[in-house]
Amino acid sequence: MSAVPLHLAVALDGAGWHPAAWRDPAASPKALFTAAYWAALVAEAEHGLLDFVTIEDSLALQTTRLDGHDGRTDQVRGRLDAVLVASRIAPLTGRIGLVPTATTTHTEPFHVASSIATLDYVSSGRAGWRAQISGRHTEAAHFGRREVPELRPEDLGDIDRSPLVRELFGDAADAVEAVRRLWDSWEDDAVIRDVDTGRFVDRDRLHYVDFEGEYFTVKGPSIVPRPPQGQPLVTALAHSRLPYEFAARGADVVYVTPHDTERARAIVAEVREIEGEVRDPDAGELKIFADLVVFLGEDATEARERRARLDELDGAAYTSDAAIFTGTPGELADLLLEWRAAGLEGFRLRPAVLPTDLNAITRGLVPELRARDAFRRAYEADTLRGHLDLPRPASRYAGSRR
Repeated sequence: MSAVPLHLAVALDGAGWHPAAWRDPAASPKALFTAAYWAALVAEAEHGLLDFVTIEDSLALQTTRLDGHDGRTDQVRGRLDAVLVASRIAPLTGRIGLVPTATTTHTEPFHVASSIATLDYVSSGRAGWRAQISGRHTEAAHFGRREVPELRPEDLGDIDRSPLVRELFGDAADAVEAVRRLWDSWEDDAVIRDVDTGRFVDRDRLHYVDFEGEYFTVKGPSIVPRPPQGQPLVTALAHSRLPYEFAARGADVVYVTPHDTERARAIVAEVREIEGEVRDPDAGELKIFADLVVFLGEDATEARERRARLDELDGAAYTSDAAIFTGTPGELADLLLEWRAAGLEGFRLRPAVLPTDLNAITRGLVPELRARDAFRRAYEADTLRGHLDLPRPASRYAGSRR
């Protein structure tokens, strides 16, 4: 094995990341809202020995418009709850990590902590969470408890200077901290199950978290005992300094979006600098993954033609926040290894069409990387933290007593 083996994850979203993916002959649009569809995708990812899958989610229907309404009926609309999907397919898998998306802006941290902790139990220690902010006024209207001003295009031009975006990320940081405290609120030995004395739990090993944020307070303790991993994996997508700071403070993995090798090197340097400024040394080093959308084919011409057909169906050339790779699995392996040399530790690949590009990852890219001694030949750990060589942390409340 190479001294620095790659970590690989895939981001699953509907029929694939291209908006016309559902119209591809290999897609299964009739099965999108079935458990069998998602189970088959995750089984394929596990067959490729990938570290984990992320499952996209949102509080609104899919759209690229800030107001949440585009009037289109020729693209996939509607999705299943990511946490519930992960819980459904967890018993059908054995080693791959499961990382659903859950928003921080309108979702109570207590609920997130409980659901992800439960997923960690159901999966025997393979759960994670992709924390995501919600900045659309239309999404806030679903709940009616909090006013969120309309996110304007100028807010996205320089998000680090936008008061609204800073507020949302500040709220998200509070949510992650509250969730982490709740996961620690039961010590590992709190459940004693002493039949002779009739004591199921040691109440002194359950702790109030007493968290106070600007938009919520959490008393605690959790209703779910401490998860098998202690702290399930927390991940976040980031494009600039403000979300880099958010990830450095509270996440275990950050997904970044470089578009070339030099930019990858610059982003890694910036994230490491921020990490040194804001991260708790006891939290361990932040893992940096790069996101790429992938269109893969047996030859580059085939991949380009398939992408062009999808663009024609959609009526526009596909664009993305992440780099878009179009080519062969071997060419993609070349790129990943080049970017690894820039300091990246892993990659979260976004298949343009499911299952076509997922299969190309597991059956084409993975063998290419193995041939170069850059990817595992078997799972070496049972937990998601184990796959990423992250230790199981002790509870922050361990040793304290009422």
